[in-house]
Parts: sequence; C-alpha cells; structure tokens
Amino acid sequence: MEEIKELGEMELPYGKLMTFKDVTFDNGFKFMRIRIKEGKRFTDMDLDTETVKQLQVKFEQWLAENKPVDN
Repeated sequence: MEEIKELGEMELPYGKLMTFKDVTFDNGFKFMRIRIKEGKRFTDMDLDTETVKQLQVKFEQWLAENKPVDN
C-alpha cells in the first residue's frame, strides 16, 4: 500500500497539465510522481531524491542561461 500526498499542479504550454505527488510506500521508500497530461494521453515519471536533485541542477543551469522576460 502507498500513501499519496498531492503537491500541486501547473498548466504547461500547448494545453498540457503537470501534476506533482509525494508517494510513500509502507517500507518507507519515497519518490516524487510527476504526471504530464496532454488530451487523453499521459506520462508518469516516478523520481527518487537523487534524480530530483539532478533535475534541479539542470533546470537552474538552463534558467541561468535563459533569463525570463518580464511581461
């Protein structure tokens, strides 16, 4: 059995929706579940803490090189 905590969602470009969940199994194993939904299709990714850290670094590097433009 797993315990799932909703962490939120965000709308993405081109009509996609991304949801974030914190998933904990009875044995204590935890991961972040990300679902990207586009129309009737969806993709689930279960990420451990190390993978989330690596993604954070990649996102921060990309943001540093591509500053957002204020509207």
